[in-house]
Amino acid sequence: MVRCLSNAFREVWRGLKMSATITAADINKLRQATGAGMMDCRKALTESNSDFEAAIDWLRKQGQKVAAKRSDREAKEGVVIAKTTAGNKAGIVLCISCETDFVSKNADFVAFAQSIADAAIAHDVKSAEELNAISINGATVADLILDKVASIGEKIEVSKFERIEAPYVASYIHGANRMGVLVGMTIEAAEAGKDVAMQIAAMNPLAVDETSISPETIEREKNIAIEMIKAEGKPAEMAEKIAAGKMNKFFKDNTLMAQAFVKDGNQSVENYLKSINAGLKVTDFKRVALG
Repeated sequence: MVRCLSNAFREVWRGLKMSATITAADINKLRQATGAGMMDCRKALTESNSDFEAAIDWLRKQGQKVAAKRSDREAKEGVVIAKTTAGNKAGIVLCISCETDFVSKNADFVAFAQSIADAAIAHDVKSAEELNAISINGATVADLILDKVASIGEKIEVSKFERIEAPYVASYIHGANRMGVLVGMTIEAAEAGKDVAMQIAAMNPLAVDETSISPETIEREKNIAIEMIKAEGKPAEMAEKIAAGKMNKFFKDNTLMAQAFVKDGNQSVENYLKSINAGLKVTDFKRVALG
């Protein structure tokens, strides 16, 4: 009994000695490096005998545990960032997702998402997998995300990533980082690029033009139209002709170039671009939104 009490006393004394060696400066340094809370940082330093690198590893392991527990959670909130390279020859749009708008609206979380987007541009990243592997100040993006998971306690991930290359790329952020758009164009035209990006944000086209829509999508839409017309009692030969008209409307509503320009409904987006420069065309676009 005496021996057990003695051992317990030694363990308590050892813990008190370790706590005494952990200074406020140590805790603050770890908080700055990981973003974890003060008590978590103290716990990490205690568990790692004040070894700074080991404490970071301990916090990341906690992040992995939290991430595993929350893997089945929905992360429909977050921050969308769209950025272009200095010469506007390429651009990326990504979403760093989280579970609540309380986190997504936090200035530190927005800055965190911005730093990842900056790194994606600096490293010429082309995919989400590549992005997770790059290093920022000695830590991979994947590890930095685990640090955030550990400190915030929510599911956090790079949920969406898109990239465009073109002679000129414009970017646009809509609704306090809730949606981002990239537009690739044949000629540099900053104002037109912003106008078209806003069009894409508002009207959500499926493709640049009719030729950009997959044959499978066209066939499916045509078959739906024919079945609906037949259901109205129209004969099969008439259904084909009426379906052709419906498909023309489908292309007008769902392809960027054929859509009515939101700033001037009397002309299409294609005609708006031609009014600026006969050679100005959209080569590609990407639209990323929360949810």
